[in-house]
Amino acid sequence: MDAIEAAQGFSAMGSESRLEVLQALVRAGNAGLRVGEIQERTGITASTLAHHLKFLSAANLIVQHKQGRVIMNTANFEHLNLLAGFILENCCSDAETRP
Repeated sequence: MDAIEAAQGFSAMGSESRLEVLQALVRAGNAGLRVGEIQERTGITASTLAHHLKFLSAANLIVQHKQGRVIMNTANFEHLNLLAGFILENCCSDAETRP
C-alpha cells in the first residue's frame, strides 16, 4: 500500500458518521448488513447513509454485493488490515536507536 491509497482510506474514515457506519460493519463481520440494518444501528437517514456508503466503497473500505434484490455491505477486512499495517509498519523503530 502506498501513501496515497492509505491517505484515501484514512480520509474516508475522517467523518464521525462514516466511522460509525464502518464500525457497525466491522462488528457485523463477514455476514455484513443491509442498508436498513445499518440505519437501525446508526440512526443515519437513508439519503445521508447512501452518501456515506458510496464514500466508504470508493475508498475500498467496504464491499457492496447484491443478494437477490438486497444490497449487502461488508467491511473490507483485507484493506483495513493493510491500512493498520501501513500506519504501524515502523512502530517504535526510532525508539530502538535512542541511547
